[in-house]
Amino acid sequence: MQRPRFARLLAAGLLAALGAGCATTGLTDAQELALYQAHAGEPVKSFTVFGQLNGWSPLGDAALAVWARPSEAYLLELTGRCVDLDSAPAITVTSQGGRVYAKFDDVLVLGGLQNSFRMPCRIAEIRPLDVKALRQAQKQLRQANAAERQAGTPPAGNP
Repeated sequence: MQRPRFARLLAAGLLAALGAGCATTGLTDAQELALYQAHAGEPVKSFTVFGQLNGWSPLGDAALAVWARPSEAYLLELTGRCVDLDSAPAITVTSQGGRVYAKFDDVLVLGGLQNSFRMPCRIAEIRPLDVKALRQAQKQLRQANAAERQAGTPPAGNP
């Protein structure tokens, strides 16, 4: 499975993008994660995936956003560092009967720089994302960064 921009990830036994936010907003991983956290609701126990994920975005090496549908996304925070998550071409997410559960299911990194066996990355917390508000905030950041580039100053988040 490859991670082409805005393409679906296919399911393969387990449940298997929106392009990486850092590239579109000019923010560091920590700032991008904070942006997603600011647009996340209260933790939930689980969410449903209908066959496959619609996309995903790494948010450093201990968190990611996954899209169950184009307008339904979740922030997954992991119990610790997940090797190669921030550079992986693909992931899978375990599930139980089409539901992904915090504290029970895992993110598995596929491909990437390290072809050896990787430990599963346990999902510690699941928070629903306000996708409309998140997209609006990202759009505003892109516009602000473009205006700063035109003015000759460094973009926000990149001192």
